Amino acid sequence: MHVINKHTKKVIFRDVKRLIVVIFASIVMALNIKFFVKTAGLYPGGATGLTILIQTVFKEFLGIKLSYTIVNVILNAIPAYIGFKFVGKKFTILSVVMIILNGLIVDILPAYSITKDILLVSVFGGIINGIAISMCLSVDATSGGTDFISIYLSQKRGIDSFNVILGFNVAVLISAGLLFGWNKALYSIIFQYVSTQTLKLLYRNYQQVTLYIITDKPKEICNEIYKVCRHGASIMDVQGSYQGDNYKMVYSVVSASDAKTLVAKIKQIDCASFINCINTQRVTGNFYYSPKD
Repeated sequence: MHVINKHTKKVIFRDVKRLIVVIFASIVMALNIKFFVKTAGLYPGGATGLTILIQTVFKEFLGIKLSYTIVNVILNAIPAYIGFKFVGKKFTILSVVMIILNGLIVDILPAYSITKDILLVSVFGGIINGIAISMCLSVDATSGGTDFISIYLSQKRGIDSFNVILGFNVAVLISAGLLFGWNKALYSIIFQYVSTQTLKLLYRNYQQVTLYIITDKPKEICNEIYKVCRHGASIMDVQGSYQGDNYKMVYSVVSASDAKTLVAKIKQIDCASFINCINTQRVTGNFYYSPKD
């Protein structure tokens, strides 16, 4: 009974922590939208960009001011259903909290222009956007929209979603450029690029590292790889070119977020091991990701 209570407390603490991070991320993203994105007329990627584009179209051509929350929730309805059914229930619920709270804050807050320099807005707005998204992903949630689709395709279908998301964002930018001029659309590319690079720097779960490990203890290292990150490995016979000594080489592809911990564990097992870590450009096939709850 004591073990169950301890486990329950741990789960509750983790969920509360996740909720706090999601709330903070939604505030950061809302401030970014009001102070940077909207005041500069930029179009971020994903559902946020499409929401702002739809709002602008209705306001400029029909004289109707649409609620950001309502439009964004409608656009996220199908992706959220996919997330709830196929990815994870808590994951989706936290993401929906992010979507709704972010939308409400955007609707309530008055717009405020921090700077008139659109290049500065594109760069710093992109950095803040990347930080907000990485905060959500770090606690197994998303900012909604294409993030649902991306995670579903990569985890459940083993499909590289980059081209799908890129195509969607390009369509939004082309539409914005044709309707409202190419100046803001082109600056939006800078915003999206900076946001993507910030996200890559801060959140590495969906990046992979290939490990080549020369060792005398291949079995122990393979067991540790599976224990730390639930990935398998291949063992090969290799020979040193200088002295002709025979060794074993362990080959494995792991998540970049696990690499640092794993290398430290390997060094504890075999302090004389030689480890080469290489950034992996692309993996096709069944690569294990920790399931979302």
